Amino acid sequence: MTALHEPLEGPSPAAQVALDMAMRGAWMLPIGIGIGALFAGFNGGASVGYAMALVLINLVLSAGLLGWASKISIAAIAAASLGGYVMRLGLIFAAVWVVKDMSWVAMVPLGITLIVTHLGLLVWELRHVSASMAHPGLKPRTRRTSPQPVAAGRR
Repeated sequence: MTALHEPLEGPSPAAQVALDMAMRGAWMLPIGIGIGALFAGFNGGASVGYAMALVLINLVLSAGLLGWASKISIAAIAAASLGGYVMRLGLIFAAVWVVKDMSWVAMVPLGITLIVTHLGLLVWELRHVSASMAHPGLKPRTRRTSPQPVAAGRR
């Protein structure tokens, strides 16, 4: 059996990154809704909230799919990544299509939020992703220690 057909050991780094992005986006949700409401009233706030919820659901679905595929094989991860991307794009399209004619939807804030939130979270996550094979996925968290004070009279 080749390495492509063996499951990954341990947690999926791709799933960890996607879940980390979703958690970062979740605490931005009230801020985004507030900004949407500030610029476009209730409809803007509701549309921004809906768009941000779509982005977060998209990230959680991605994490789940990649985590599931990592238990099968590396080839399954590749297939789930590509197939999942197309499937999740279709789900976002369908979710927007369903609400496009509703009275509370403001399409411009919704569209801008979908794009800016996806790209913003990706750029933000770059600071937290390890680019080493020693720590695939997220950078290990290190505890910062303050320098120890030197006792009086000692050098």
